[in-house]
Amino acid sequence: MSNKHLYAQVVDDDSSRTLVQASTLEKDLRGKPNNRETAVEIGKRLGERACAQGIQEAVFDRSGFAYGLRMKAVADAARETGLQF
Repeated sequence: MSNKHLYAQVVDDDSSRTLVQASTLEKDLRGKPNNRETAVEIGKRLGERACAQGIQEAVFDRSGFAYGLRMKAVADAARETGLQF
């Protein structure tokens, strides 16, 4: 998460490989404001992509960022799609 963009990814720590990701750098999300509504969209996309890959459980690591409203929105939206933290 930065002041300009939101990023979320599911990483396999054993192989250090990104399995799925979603961010505001995607073509259809460019230019959207970096707010709660966009965070919800990122969370939904991440959860849907993870479930499509057969990933049902993940560990939520905020990498030192504060658990603020946007981060909560990403996590809640991912949970709504079936991804469990």
